[in-house]
Amino acid sequence: MTAGAKYTKIVEWSDEDRCFIGSCPGLFFGGCHGSDEREVFDHLCRIVEETIDLYKQDGKPLPHPLGARDLVNALQRVA
Repeated sequence: MTAGAKYTKIVEWSDEDRCFIGSCPGLFFGGCHGSDEREVFDHLCRIVEETIDLYKQDGKPLPHPLGARDLVNALQRVA
């Protein structure tokens, strides 16, 4: 299992952008986008691993991974 496997990754269709958008809440803002859902997910997974490597290189602690349940609870507090 990679370190990135602990983080929730979301790929969803955006009607506004007319493409798939990939994000990883809790680890970084922004993400990636593209026309192929699988390619966006694969790219997102690479970005997650690269981000974790950057945290480690900088000696910074990683944010606590937001699992699906944690993410839902966090969103419910905002709503």
